[in-house]
Amino acid sequence: MTSLPFAELHAFCDGDVPHTGNPAAVVLLAGELDDETLAGIARSNNLSETAYLLADGEDHWRLRWFTPGAEVDFCGHATLAAGAWLLGNGRTAGDIARFSTRSGPMSVARTATPGLYAMDFPAIPVKRLESPPEGIKGLGAEPAEVFELVRAEPWPWYMVVYDSAEAVNALEPDQRVLKDSGALWTVTAPGGDGTDFVSRLFAPAIGIDEDPVTGSAHCALAPFWAERLGKDLLNARQTGPRPGHLVVKAGRASPGTGRVGLEGRARLFVEGQLYL
Repeated sequence: MTSLPFAELHAFCDGDVPHTGNPAAVVLLAGELDDETLAGIARSNNLSETAYLLADGEDHWRLRWFTPGAEVDFCGHATLAAGAWLLGNGRTAGDIARFSTRSGPMSVARTATPGLYAMDFPAIPVKRLESPPEGIKGLGAEPAEVFELVRAEPWPWYMVVYDSAEAVNALEPDQRVLKDSGALWTVTAPGGDGTDFVSRLFAPAIGIDEDPVTGSAHCALAPFWAERLGKDLLNARQTGPRPGHLVVKAGRASPGTGRVGLEGRARLFVEGQLYL
């Protein structure tokens, strides 16, 4: 029997409020494991993502992410969870954990505020669609605009813009229709009360009916709202059954290109050993 260090953290949580943010599992590998085993662990964890770390030099790891249904090219909240866990339990020599991923280099760094971490991710551009994509009726409400994320995942990924946060919060989508679409669906609107914009994400096509707080989605949302609202630093909130908060940084000169900064917290929930 093989044992591997394991933890579950709640990423992009609301400070120290329990049961907020997006749960992610982090598994530290001693060596390469086959994809079938990695997929099986992710199914057993039954969280939106399991992050696998394999040491690749000082303060550097290879990083992969699996949902219960598939491997994904990019996951922000599980990257935050992995970095926070490494930095928080003495597994790094410095203040930055760096990763090699299928979407390029990424990093998680300590900030001057205890418990708050800063991430550097690639921005994801979007393109406006004149005709709504197949499956949008599954959201159950007519949007103001629809965009497609470019180079995000192997599956189509749409960003659907509504006029108000109330409209986003009121959505009760038909998950069967969204699953049959084979696409991921980010819905978003301007915020209020100190929040610049809100969002939710539905991804039954990859085994996640609603993802609590999606870091990768904010790599498209951040430059989009930075340009639309005319500001580079924004407060974002993902609503839904497990809400969460993050701060996003994106330049307006070339929205959807370059890099995006995300800042958030990750609360340790479970830590121990995983046995194979």
